Amino acid sequence: MEPLFAILVGLFFAAAIYLMLSKFSIRIMLGIAVLGNAVNLLLFTAGRLTREVPPIIAPNLDTLPNGAANPLPQALILTAIVISFSFLAFLLVLTYRAYQEIGTDNTDEMRVAEPVDPPLPPMGY
Repeated sequence: MEPLFAILVGLFFAAAIYLMLSKFSIRIMLGIAVLGNAVNLLLFTAGRLTREVPPIIAPNLDTLPNGAANPLPQALILTAIVISFSFLAFLLVLTYRAYQEIGTDNTDEMRVAEPVDPPLPPMGY
């Protein structure tokens, strides 16, 4: 099962990099969301994927039984999901506000503060 998830993580990373290299801010934002999901899936896969032994310590034991999934990556992923959702909501509001002000989501056209044809610097004194 882990090789399948490794391939899926690779595909997620490839799609995220492709989307983040776009010049449209909505695609960049979607790429960041896919990248967060890829990292979460990578952490989940690194914590072992087993259903046979649950990550619960029995009353008569001090540690997890052998072969149990590590519960720490699962807890980290739950925290990361909440943080990435709030970050995505912030990016969505920021992108929408920029679109309202400028009228485009193309990052090349968002250069309003820069002149289109800047004058050359002085060549001498």
